[in-house]
Amino acid sequence: MYTGNVAKPASRINAWSDSLLVDHAVFRVLWYNWAEVIPGKLYRSNHPTPSRLRAAARRFGLRTLINLRGHRACGSDALSRDAAVRLGLVHIDMAFESRGAPHRDRILRFAEIYRELQTPALMHCKSGADRAGLAAGLAILFEGGSAAQALAQLSWRFGHFSRSRTGILDAFFLHYAAVAEGRVPFLLWVERDYDEADLRRRFVASGISSFIVDRVLGRE
Repeated sequence: MYTGNVAKPASRINAWSDSLLVDHAVFRVLWYNWAEVIPGKLYRSNHPTPSRLRAAARRFGLRTLINLRGHRACGSDALSRDAAVRLGLVHIDMAFESRGAPHRDRILRFAEIYRELQTPALMHCKSGADRAGLAAGLAILFEGGSAAQALAQLSWRFGHFSRSRTGILDAFFLHYAAVAEGRVPFLLWVERDYDEADLRRRFVASGISSFIVDRVLGRE
């Protein structure tokens, strides 16, 4: 259904159809999964519809939209990019994974983005549960918060399942807390000591929880 642009009425209708039916935005019309991460500076949510992005930009004075899904050929992506342009927001693609050990280079790139970020900013993934939780936790650590505070961003309240394959994101923060917190600054640990492959080897997910997240809920 999605044809690649939203410039014409027919193509915009196609984008909406793709967003609502294929990308499951029909569930996000009323479910916002919104939260403040850093007061007055950073917010998180699931993939916003254009009207919801417009309302949030006006209410919170948003200046930047961070897309944690990365560029995607889908209606939701096209509509939110178009809305960002119309609202004068800076749009940043910062893709993270939800089921793999966080990549060192992506964490460091996100840290660079965060240092130069025009705030207030909103960051979103698809459901607002996993990648948004990871990025929120990273931002808390960038701001000098604790691993426990970062880990709280990955919770049932946001629809995150720690025992599924997405629980490797929890394992990342728990690993930092166990081996380096209080001794090595977070970003220095990521750059110098963090071992993605080792974290992948040691993490074991629940098959039932993974089935629910991957097959029943159809998460990315």
